[in-house]
Amino acid sequence: MTSVFKATRRDFVKAGLLGTGGLVLGVRLPAPLTAHGTADTFQPNAFLRIDTDGAATIWFPKTEMGQGIKTALPMLVAEELGVAWHQVTVIQAPGHPERFGSQGTGGSRSIRTTWEPLRKAGAAGREMLLQAAAGRMGVAQDTLTAEAGQVVHAPTGRRIGYGELVDAAAGLAVPTNPPLKDPDDFTILGTPVPRVDTPEKTDGSAVFGMDARVEGMRYATVVHPPTFGAGLARMSDTAALAVPGVERVVEVSNGVAVVAANTWGAFQGAKALEVSWNEGYAKSSSDIQAELARLAGSPGAVARSEGDVEAALDSASDSVDAVYEVPYLAHATMEPMNCTVDVQPDRCRVWVPTQSPQGVIRTVERITGLPPDQIEVHLTYLGGGFGRRSNMDFVVDAVETSRAVGGPVQMVWTREEDMRQGNYRPCTYNTFRGVMTGDGRPLAWHNRIVGPSIIASKGGRLRNGIDSSSVEGAANIPYDIPNIQVEYAKADIPVPLHWWRSVGSSQNAFITESFIDEMAHAAGADPFEYRRGLLGKAPRHLGVLELAAAKAGWGNPLPGGRERGIAVAKSFGTYVAQVAEVSVDATGMPRVHRVVCAVDCGHIVNPNTIDAQMQSGIVYGLSAALFGEITLDRGRVVQANFDSYPVVRMNQSPAIEVHIVSSREDPGGIGEPGTPPIAPAVTNALFALTGMRVRRLPIQTALRERTRGEAVGGE
Repeated sequence: MTSVFKATRRDFVKAGLLGTGGLVLGVRLPAPLTAHGTADTFQPNAFLRIDTDGAATIWFPKTEMGQGIKTALPMLVAEELGVAWHQVTVIQAPGHPERFGSQGTGGSRSIRTTWEPLRKAGAAGREMLLQAAAGRMGVAQDTLTAEAGQVVHAPTGRRIGYGELVDAAAGLAVPTNPPLKDPDDFTILGTPVPRVDTPEKTDGSAVFGMDARVEGMRYATVVHPPTFGAGLARMSDTAALAVPGVERVVEVSNGVAVVAANTWGAFQGAKALEVSWNEGYAKSSSDIQAELARLAGSPGAVARSEGDVEAALDSASDSVDAVYEVPYLAHATMEPMNCTVDVQPDRCRVWVPTQSPQGVIRTVERITGLPPDQIEVHLTYLGGGFGRRSNMDFVVDAVETSRAVGGPVQMVWTREEDMRQGNYRPCTYNTFRGVMTGDGRPLAWHNRIVGPSIIASKGGRLRNGIDSSSVEGAANIPYDIPNIQVEYAKADIPVPLHWWRSVGSSQNAFITESFIDEMAHAAGADPFEYRRGLLGKAPRHLGVLELAAAKAGWGNPLPGGRERGIAVAKSFGTYVAQVAEVSVDATGMPRVHRVVCAVDCGHIVNPNTIDAQMQSGIVYGLSAALFGEITLDRGRVVQANFDSYPVVRMNQSPAIEVHIVSSREDPGGIGEPGTPPIAPAVTNALFALTGMRVRRLPIQTALRERTRGEAVGGE
């Protein structure tokens, strides 16, 4: 579904705004700014409208990429408004940050940042309707309640439908701080509401970026340099223009675009293009690994320091030591990168599956010089995001190509271009040293993380030498250890980076939960009980750990050839523990039969969404743990498609059970926290089963190296 608003400055001043600081409700949003309707509708802010028939329309301001927020965010509004869910119609808000505030969708922030503002948007409408009804009935407002789209006078049982109150409510002042419902009174939040996008995704009517169609549209793809930082040296378009359907070849800032009458022609023209490049970054993965290992030999910037780690290490007669490595990873979205753009002298229209509508507007503004009020951004569904679609490289290609041809162009990257010229999760090299007391409890924990910085790669400044995303999940480990030091050493490697699902926690949960397992083994302790004894100061970690262990039957016998592993991690305000039940096949490759997941995400909005996102995060993280790696050969990415970058298939997916903790804590994120614990849960189970400690991901590569006689860790 696509939607767009165009507003004058006068309209904007009248409108209700959702800003980064919360909801500001000044006066009612006028009907001319709505997608449809008449002046008889009641629209107190940018997110809500009620028609005279009582139907409620709710605009949700983020982008739906499979995480369920097209359902969850309107639930916040509907709950406070006091309507039944069947009375609600949901519409995707356009890319319009002046009206809807920050629309960036990532970091598992959608619910966390709108929990109060969207509830207040609904509550403002409810209070205005109650005030209108009080005037109509001639009763005190505090004798009225709102339920299922009606105002009810408690003493007499008289009812007035919301539709009958539209005219009167529209003339009232919008309250700036309306009262919110007590969670005990919720009727929608916390219930399993079916997703509103399921029907159209089932019948094929849902519009993804690839489905955008504009009259006169041409199709294009871009050939990018094979190495990072390379530039165009020579290009001949003769052979490409000879391909049927190819119309133009255009040089753009990131490469060379081939424009054709159809996508197939563009792809074939790109293959025929004769192009050579100046050499860019030409190192291989082995060179990068050696550089990270070299940097690990020197102290890094200190991200956390408690107690006296150096003294504890020096005084110990023995220690537990390990090195863990994780590779670059691609986002590998199912829908390839695409963007449809129509650049005209006085306007630009964009149809795009993006996680950053504001980023799209800024990109168009920078390239075309058009002001924001002449830029229309139509948001489509996203065929997977995982952080990848918050980058603007594919948008730049589309805007520059459309500008060059003077008309609408749909830019589609091939899978190979995205895999080989994309943006990656950083690789890291991680050293550990642990010391235990006589009874096996950890006395000291030293962890040095070495890797390139996402923040620095985006031009950001590191605070005291620390990339916060690189140490999340490591600098904040919850275990009660008196002496802890976590360091970060930045590696300058010109491979483009971007935030990947669960960011630093995706790596650091693996390394820290594996190393705590190593310490448990060295202490001769059960891995679950060892963790349990160290979480006395972390009750929410402990709660999910105990729940997952209980539901998995930790300690109970398993069928022969199977073992369990356990891990717990907090990310994005949510606590998750997982137990993986694993066997190995004839090649030694693990088969994950069952994953039991316990999650504490604070207030529950839609349990269906929580269950689905935990399953999604587990399968995504399991794919990376088993198979995922991006490697370089003389600067060229080796992997190109799902044949060389496998993902977990249906017949490889485990049975997954999700158990949700009931909580009144502030809501946490859901889209990403399911990913971090799965890799260590699996590798810890593999160790319990085989005695082989996997310290280098992916597991597939670790096993291959073991077969060749290379060290992968073990006792």
